[in-house]
Amino acid sequence: MTKIEINPQLFSSVMGGHYSHEFRGIMQAYYDQYVFNYSVTGVQLTAVGTLMYVVLNLVSPMCHVLKSHFGPKIMIISGTIIMSLGLILAGFSTKIWHLYLTQGIMYGIGGSLMFTTAMGIAPQWFDKRRGLALGICASGSGIGGLIFPFIMNPLLERLGAPWCYRILGFISLALGLFASMFIKERFPQKGKKLGDLMHFSIAKESTFLVWIAGADLCLLGYMVPFYLIPTYAQDHGMTASQGASLISVLSAFNFLGRIVTGFWGDYIGRLNTEIICMVLSGLFVGVIWVFATSYGVLVAFCVLYGFTCGAYFALMSPVTALVTGIERYANCFSVFLVLQAVGYCGAPIAEAIQSATGPGLYLSAQLFSCFTFILGAICMFILKLKMTKRVFSKI
Repeated sequence: MTKIEINPQLFSSVMGGHYSHEFRGIMQAYYDQYVFNYSVTGVQLTAVGTLMYVVLNLVSPMCHVLKSHFGPKIMIISGTIIMSLGLILAGFSTKIWHLYLTQGIMYGIGGSLMFTTAMGIAPQWFDKRRGLALGICASGSGIGGLIFPFIMNPLLERLGAPWCYRILGFISLALGLFASMFIKERFPQKGKKLGDLMHFSIAKESTFLVWIAGADLCLLGYMVPFYLIPTYAQDHGMTASQGASLISVLSAFNFLGRIVTGFWGDYIGRLNTEIICMVLSGLFVGVIWVFATSYGVLVAFCVLYGFTCGAYFALMSPVTALVTGIERYANCFSVFLVLQAVGYCGAPIAEAIQSATGPGLYLSAQLFSCFTFILGAICMFILKLKMTKRVFSKI
């Protein structure tokens, strides 16, 4: 079964600008320097994006309930409107708590309505090529991260942050409404309650807990380069435009990597691919980024890291389905998302570590990212042994 009723590449492309964390480092650097005049800490600014992801994950169970009552199209349209309003209203922000309410909570709720709906439906349409299909779906944020920095930098320089936010909001509105036309549920669940749609008992199973531990650890490390690369580049004598271009390089290879690792997962095993890519991501951070002081070396890091780190989002759904069984996947994925919210605290933790070690010093934050990736991969390897009892097995 490989037939699909939604075009995954088209859907993920138009969704990419919505669920894209890559541009947050650019906006964070701008607000820090020009809006708040360094009057707020980096941790406070990083917490805006973190709050968005935490809200997105925590709201996801209710999104499943609402989808069973109103259908996926209404969910995508509602999410689009809420997200777009969050961006537009963020343009009027003059205090940090304004961003918490708009870019954090509103954007997070809208993102959950869209992301939870889309990622819960996509696996229904695939079997043999599920890894590749979900890799293509997950690649949308890489497309958004590739394109948006080139849109944002000129807008920030010429019009400032308020109009940058508003224009992004209107772009998101148009793309989201367009995306809503291409989604269809294969196995509709009508009029369900929260208890019917969430199998909380899965949290008692050891394999699921090991998978959550590995996923959260890798996610803690994953977020750090996306937030710190723009400021890291400027602190090493590069321009804001170069920092933005690094994000685009990172996003471009993140997009490509999600598709390729999804393809590999179908052939060498999805969990095997996840383990390999998480180990490589940690090594690239610890071996290349730690010593990168020139633009060329940073580009090389962004190429390699972007290609491997994207495997996390490409394969988290199929690996979850592997751990829970496809028959329980839809009812357990929301539990996974709620517990995964811990992993999105990686960026503010790294920011706090960097602030504590002194301005312009990134080594501790980089090592934090490196070691969390490695520890996460170890947890995933333990999961493989629990499920197969063999080191060399396809899973």
